[in-house]
Amino acid sequence: MALVTMIRETKTDWEGGYFPLTLQFDDNYPTTSPSCKFPAGFFHVNVYDSGVVCLSILGDGWKPSITVKQVLVGIQELLDDPNPNSAAQHRCYELYKKNMPEYKKRVREQARRYPSRVQSSCENSPQLDIVVAF
Repeated sequence: MALVTMIRETKTDWEGGYFPLTLQFDDNYPTTSPSCKFPAGFFHVNVYDSGVVCLSILGDGWKPSITVKQVLVGIQELLDDPNPNSAAQHRCYELYKKNMPEYKKRVREQARRYPSRVQSSCENSPQLDIVVAF
């Protein structure tokens, strides 16, 4: 199991948030994908209420050649650019499609619920810092 901290430093609605993500690898890895999970109740179009991430490369699109880095980059991209065609939370999907200002407000509220606990060494970097602890 790996615990990953995803920190948004750029000017996005996710800015300043510290988002704990758990990657669980079973005995069949890399034949099967890792399970990737945010805390239960995480607000995002492509994250189930349980916290499980809904991302194609973690399901039918999995190949043993996909690296952990590719998984993390895919999740990073999903945070900023949700896929409404693969919605995992109906409430998030409805806000995303019909009330973008309220959706963005909820994202900013969530970022405040998970304040950053790790200082970035690249404070002016437009990229996501990923801190992995085993």
